Amino acid sequence: MEWIHPEQFRRCVTRYHGQYQVRHFSCGDQFLTMSFAQVTFRESLADIEICLRSRGDQLYHLGFRSTMAHSTLADANHVRDWRICADLAQMLIPRARKLYAQESLGLELDQAVYALDSTTIDLCLTLFPWARFRATKAAVKLHTLLDVRGPIPTMIAISEGKQAAVRVLDELIPEPGAFYIMDRGYADFDRLYRFVLASAFFVTRAKAGLQLNRLASRPANRTTGLRRDQIV
Repeated sequence: MEWIHPEQFRRCVTRYHGQYQVRHFSCGDQFLTMSFAQVTFRESLADIEICLRSRGDQLYHLGFRSTMAHSTLADANHVRDWRICADLAQMLIPRARKLYAQESLGLELDQAVYALDSTTIDLCLTLFPWARFRATKAAVKLHTLLDVRGPIPTMIAISEGKQAAVRVLDELIPEPGAFYIMDRGYADFDRLYRFVLASAFFVTRAKAGLQLNRLASRPANRTTGLRRDQIV
């Protein structure tokens, strides 16, 4: 928790009125509880409660100032503004990236390298009727932009399960000089042209049936695994 500056966290809480009418189980205690659950791989609210209460005599020394109950944590996670943690994460990400800034990629690249991908997370349709994906299935889609040095997420977006993955490119702000690696699901050249305009680079796979006109060929060193170097 030494990475979390108390004043920075307090500002995030104040910005979204996180302590409004809160008498017990502060936002700080909620954050400590969820952080504990993450680093110790807890699987449910009951699991979190049992683990913390088993060593209740030590919670004060860990920073907890109130007792955690199953229902209290559930209510806090339900009603408190998620943007408190989102803003805190945006403060922590730049600090974490500096730790890995000099990490070798095994490539002769000084520029930043990002990997972009998405995954569908299945949900119970009864509990999440707003996330209908199929006739009997619910889901959301998680889009992640990963800094390959680290690796550290630099952007996470959650959308409807039906949304095409390529639409997340509309939310990206390309970093000049950086390389973006994606699969063929992002091969939309109207959207990818934004990377060219921003002086960034993209690496992707071609879709089946894609028609290209070759304008010129360059020498390719096949010992490196490169098959062709062509302008199309």
